[in-house]
Amino acid sequence: MILLGSTLISAPIIGLQTGAELARTKSPVIDPANLTILAYELEGPLLAEHPSLLRLADVRELSGMGLIVDSSDEFVLPNDVIKLGEIYKLNFTLVGMAVIDEKRRRLGKVTDYTLDTTGFSVQQLTVRRPLLRSLNDTELLIHRSQIIEINNNAIVVHSEAKAPEPELHQVVGSYVNPFRKSEPAQESAESRN
Repeated sequence: MILLGSTLISAPIIGLQTGAELARTKSPVIDPANLTILAYELEGPLLAEHPSLLRLADVRELSGMGLIVDSSDEFVLPNDVIKLGEIYKLNFTLVGMAVIDEKRRRLGKVTDYTLDTTGFSVQQLTVRRPLLRSLNDTELLIHRSQIIEINNNAIVVHSEAKAPEPELHQVVGSYVNPFRKSEPAQESAESRN
């Protein structure tokens, strides 16, 4: 399923054992190396320790009610999982990052993104254009395949999309000049004997 990343901000975390809301998502923990969401930082009055994280591997189901987990035992601290703690300490936030092209022209800032919920990978970035460029286009959609580099300051994307090469189609029933064919004439079996 594809959905906007903003729909999972402040989403309820429901415990399967009690059926009650255990917490709410606060912000995603995104790995900048491959733009996948590993976990969500949580907020709520029932949390024992802060910051508490919910790994997406521990989510049983994503439904209209929210993220469903077995119990609050699924919540971890950043230092409980080494890789998750390293990514959390980077404090990488995708929304609000500047987007520039490879010629260093500013394209805008990320306002939202779309997620593929099978692997929780970011598929597209929604980029709000600067004031002068927003007269023609208010927003850009940038696919993850267009991203060249992600650094501390900006996301660098390809400057221009490649235009598709024109395809030549032969019209059915059209006259074909036999002397203009590019294929060499083939000998028949009778002419060789």
